[in-house]
Amino acid sequence: MKVKCIDEQHENDLTQAVNDFIENKKVIDIKFSNACFKNNDEQIYCFSVLILYEE
Repeated sequence: MKVKCIDEQHENDLTQAVNDFIENKKVIDIKFSNACFKNNDEQIYCFSVLILYEE
C-alpha cells in the first residue's frame, strides 16, 4: 500500500488532480479535509486529500 497527499486552493483543481492521479491505480480509500483562514482581507481555502492506493 502507498499514500499520496494532494492539496489545492480550489476544489475543482483538487478534483482534477485526484482524478488524474487515481486513473490507473487501485484505490483503497480517500480522506478529504478542508481549511479556511483569513490573511489581511483575503480569505484563503485549502482543500486536501489523502489517497491510500496500490499500483
